[in-house]
Amino acid sequence: MKLDLSGKEVINTSPERLWEALNSPDVLTRCIPGCKSMTETAPDHYDVLMELKVAAVGGTFEGKVALTEKQPPSTCNITVSGEGSLGNGTGKASFTITPEPDGASLLTYEGEGEIGGLVAGVGQRILKSVSKHLTGQFFKALRKECEASEAERKAG
Repeated sequence: MKLDLSGKEVINTSPERLWEALNSPDVLTRCIPGCKSMTETAPDHYDVLMELKVAAVGGTFEGKVALTEKQPPSTCNITVSGEGSLGNGTGKASFTITPEPDGASLLTYEGEGEIGGLVAGVGQRILKSVSKHLTGQFFKALRKECEASEAERKAG
């Protein structure tokens, strides 16, 4: 089953600091819902362990993430693949960071994925809703990380 995701988010930090956050395995582990670990296996390549619940079904996923075609601090492509007790999936996405006049950053993202197995059985409408919810959780956590970092920088 195919799943598309796109949107725009304003994050109250500079493009350089947002870029650093989006390229930090520690920050991403804290921000990605259900992410238990993100281990670098080669530059910009990671093994990921996640525990997720979709509808009433939960499970563990093991996957791989690669960051490619990086142009700091503005654009990056991401490829993901994984499988686990609920099924499997692959995807690709890109993001672009542009400065806002007030010193914040606009993050524009676009991606598509293919999901199979048990998790695909819950239906596209439910998966779309779950993916929007998880994306919202990610950006809420990312904002918190960036705002805390920004406050420390200004205080320090």
